[in-house]
Amino acid sequence: MNQMMTLDLFVFSLPTLSYQELSRRCEYRHAETERFGQRAALQFLGAGPDTISLPGILHPGQTGDYASFARLRQMAEAGDAYQLMTGYGDILGHYVITSLDTKESVFMDDGAPRKIDFTLELKRYD
Repeated sequence: MNQMMTLDLFVFSLPTLSYQELSRRCEYRHAETERFGQRAALQFLGAGPDTISLPGILHPGQTGDYASFARLRQMAEAGDAYQLMTGYGDILGHYVITSLDTKESVFMDDGAPRKIDFTLELKRYD
């Protein structure tokens, strides 16, 4: 099975849950000291937050599995940090799930959604 990424044992792929974009923001901390007649001096304090956003669309019955959301919510509620690895083998570190947003639309006559937009937010945990 081809995989886009794994978060611990959860595999992002077409049969489970596929994202359309990956946004990563890495921040770096600097302390600022005011100086008379000059610009403030900066001192590097170290790495700051490292966050990843994975927005995507699930089409139950065509691509993806609605049960994937239940598994991700269960992982988030455990509060654990999980190893994140790309499909090409790069280990990005350990991340916690900070949020999972879903928006259902295009309903069938029994109320089941045919389209679910989602965004999964992850934050690095050292």
